[in-house]
Amino acid sequence: MSTARAPRAPGWLPLLGHTIPLLSQRTKFTSSLHRYGDIVEVHIGSQPGYVLTDKALVHEVLVADAGNYERGRVFDKLRPFMGNGLVTSTGRQHRRQRRLMQPAFHRREIAGYVTSMSKAATEMVDSWRAGEARPIDDDMHVVAGTVVAKALFSESLDTPALREFLRCNRILVAHSTVRAMSPAVIGALPLPVNRRFDRAVEHVRRAVREVVTERRAHPDEHSDLLSMLLAARDEDTAEGMTDDEVHDEMITLFVAGVETASRALAWAFHEIGRRPDVESRLLAEVDEVLEGGPAGIEDVPRLTYTRQVVNEVLRFYGPWLLMRRPTTDVELGGVRLAAGTELIVSPHALHHDPRSFPDPDRFDPDRWLPERAAEVPRHAYIPFAAGVHQCIGSAFALAEITVVIATVLSRVRLEPVPGKPVRELVTNVPVPSQLPMTVVPRTPGEA
Repeated sequence: MSTARAPRAPGWLPLLGHTIPLLSQRTKFTSSLHRYGDIVEVHIGSQPGYVLTDKALVHEVLVADAGNYERGRVFDKLRPFMGNGLVTSTGRQHRRQRRLMQPAFHRREIAGYVTSMSKAATEMVDSWRAGEARPIDDDMHVVAGTVVAKALFSESLDTPALREFLRCNRILVAHSTVRAMSPAVIGALPLPVNRRFDRAVEHVRRAVREVVTERRAHPDEHSDLLSMLLAARDEDTAEGMTDDEVHDEMITLFVAGVETASRALAWAFHEIGRRPDVESRLLAEVDEVLEGGPAGIEDVPRLTYTRQVVNEVLRFYGPWLLMRRPTTDVELGGVRLAAGTELIVSPHALHHDPRSFPDPDRFDPDRWLPERAAEVPRHAYIPFAAGVHQCIGSAFALAEITVVIATVLSRVRLEPVPGKPVRELVTNVPVPSQLPMTVVPRTPGEA
């Protein structure tokens, strides 16, 4: 094997490694690393890792040679509260669970969820008052939680339970990446933030376990993802999932489903609200396609400009980090890496690499016009990861984001509130620091 050594990223300190720039600069730090090479050494505490900045190397690890890699440090740290679901599992366990779950995300199943997506968005808009300044980041969190809870649990979570579930979910997402990127001792300290995190973990796990236990006792009373998973059987062994496996998958789907959609929706309305040209094109398309009615599954492929906006939001505000570990010694980018070495992939950094996306820090939905999208290099755009661990709910999320945007814009415009700056905060996904927007009612045909 080659003995080439990867360059070390700037900012290293004894014992801490690159923990400070990773946690203080986050996406700015990882997006700068392509300047130093295709594979760059970064230390998490005293443990060395390597950031892959080249899309071809990322494809090799996530797709072409995925069988030689397992989940990495971030996913190890997520396992105590998310369990061993699709996001954290690997190898044979992951393949089995994904095979059992795949039918639940078939196109015909997603078509059945679109009605509840449109209904949740309509009910949200109905609750708004003209001229009211709404916390759109919070509202999108609630509407995404309502959609995902309906798909997963039907009516098993009432409104107070859902809101408490969402409150805990935000705590888990906000602090899980900090825990994953910090030395283990930090998570063990009796700090208030750690106590809040641990209480949120306990609440979510207990609530989901109660629903799974109740549903196992009364399996024929609902038609939702939970019922489908309880009834699923392996084609080879005829075995189903255990309660623990169903429990872990429900937590995984809820946490990942809510955060992906709510984040994308919040940023979408932020960008639409401050870009009149984008807004006017969206309003014209929504009016033409929906014709004043609710969005249906047949409308989704016709909302072509809306989908361009969604694609650009997912590029611009992509996930920060994924991690993998080789299960055997490998050579990657001319660098020899031992089994167990931590590898870091940043979808956000790939999406902001000027080698793949000209003027990457400009929000431009037209880069997803068919002729321009064809020029995007292969493997440069991975909003839902790639390969065997690509998000199983990506089609669900894309349909949900598209339907909610169209439904909201068919009824109202959302204008930024002057004097309320919106900053980008990063956990493992960028989220707005605040997002107050003023509700302006409209009727189809009005700009």
